[in-house]
Amino acid sequence: MKKIRLSIATVLLTISVLSLIIIQTFQMIQLYERKNIQFRQNLNNCLDKIAFRHEKAEDYKRYMNIINKDFSGQYKDALKQEFKNLMPIQESISIHDTVIMVNGRMENYLVIKGDAFDSISGVRSEQKVLARDVREMRDLFQGKSGHITHKDSSAISIQLNQKVLQHIFKKAKFVNEMMIQAFRDNMYETPQRRIDAIFLDSIIRMELKKDDLPQKYAFMITNEYGRIIKFDVSPETQQYKLDSTKCGKINLFPSNILDEDLYLHLYFPNRNAFIFREMKASFFVTILLVVIIIIALVFMFRTILEQRKLSELKSDFISNMTHEFKTPISTISLACEALGDSDMVDENSKQRIYPFVKMIHQENKRLELLVESILHSAVIDKGEIQHNHVDLNLKELILNLVENAKFRLQGTNGTITTEFSGDDFSIIADKMHLTNLLANLIENAIKYSKETPEIKLFLDRNTKGLQLSVIDKGIGISKEHLPKIFDKLYRVPTGNLHNVKGFGLGLSYVKSICEEYGWEINVKSQFGEGTTFIVTFNTKRKWKKN
Repeated sequence: MKKIRLSIATVLLTISVLSLIIIQTFQMIQLYERKNIQFRQNLNNCLDKIAFRHEKAEDYKRYMNIINKDFSGQYKDALKQEFKNLMPIQESISIHDTVIMVNGRMENYLVIKGDAFDSISGVRSEQKVLARDVREMRDLFQGKSGHITHKDSSAISIQLNQKVLQHIFKKAKFVNEMMIQAFRDNMYETPQRRIDAIFLDSIIRMELKKDDLPQKYAFMITNEYGRIIKFDVSPETQQYKLDSTKCGKINLFPSNILDEDLYLHLYFPNRNAFIFREMKASFFVTILLVVIIIIALVFMFRTILEQRKLSELKSDFISNMTHEFKTPISTISLACEALGDSDMVDENSKQRIYPFVKMIHQENKRLELLVESILHSAVIDKGEIQHNHVDLNLKELILNLVENAKFRLQGTNGTITTEFSGDDFSIIADKMHLTNLLANLIENAIKYSKETPEIKLFLDRNTKGLQLSVIDKGIGISKEHLPKIFDKLYRVPTGNLHNVKGFGLGLSYVKSICEEYGWEINVKSQFGEGTTFIVTFNTKRKWKKN
């Protein structure tokens, strides 16, 4: 039985360790998936920022190239023409530069002056309008347009007319020419001219560093048909043979609906290593937890094995010791019989030594019973109990034991009664062990009864088989001791009752026999009122008879 339990414990421990490893592995896989999803989200956000910055930077460079061209002459001609259209009476128009202090900074302006002569009245008049210099328009593309739309006050004595200035700007033809020129340039630009690979690489590196993404990367550029774009000058990070399915992808010109789409493919060769580094703390904690639990289980298993070996050594020692005790016990028993033989001792001597011989014989008998009980307990512990299965009548066994018990109750006014319900009390079991089981239960009922024992044995049949109840009205057992009464060598404290003798082996033996046969044993007790032991014999289980 113990070997089976040890095997079951080994299997359960192995299953526990494997289950723990599987659960922790599953959790680590889930954590990896979450980290992977988070990495993709961060990568998509980073790609959006890369595309935005790249597109704005390219637009800035394109329009600055146009602005940097010399439009001064065209701008001034446009201003003269528009000024003349607005005021047709002007005979001559001139433009010259000036500088005005606005909000603490020097700004370039143009003074547009028109001369007019009224031939009827002979009066000559002069009109002036202040306009921004074309060079100051570059501020619009350099993010310095804070003063470009400021309100011109009436304090400017050179007669700046805000409406005229706005009208001139609206009709300035060089603005249209700028837009047309930018459109033409884009229409005929190749992907290699639209994208500066080295500049793009610097944007990628900067954004990856900001978003705490891997710094080791590679990228490639493709058109909308998936064809790889090659550059004459490119950084080391640009490659032309990347697996696009493993890359992050973004359109480098998301706001440009006229030109061909160009896509950036960003690849991280150490992506998994980066994710695992993010999982490092959780991974180490999981590994440490698994190792600690495995060490604890191994230590517990080794402890169980050591305890099992100690238990086997103890059982072997007890078995050998009890066998050695049997020889002197038998010798003492023979000596007592010899001292009681008239042929060995004369009558006078026999009378003198009789009390001592009787005492030796009784104590020797008690010692023999103790040795037998210890031997049975050792045999059960080792799982070497032998069974001789035969057909038995449980009712007859109980009646024989009750008759023997009545002799012990003589002089105590105690009673022991039996009650049987039904007529079939047959059972297959080992006669010796079943008899010892019943005797121990009756013995306990007598020992733990009060001065006048009242014991009842009730046997009936139920759905599970035969059920025996041994009922006494003795001292009872308190609740804290009930779970321990079947432990080996455990004895319930009896308080002031000192006539109860025993070694704490009887009920342990009863429990072991019940477990061997698959029988059930239960106990009900109320302290000070009595105890009831209930044994259910499973007669449906068929044992092979010897």
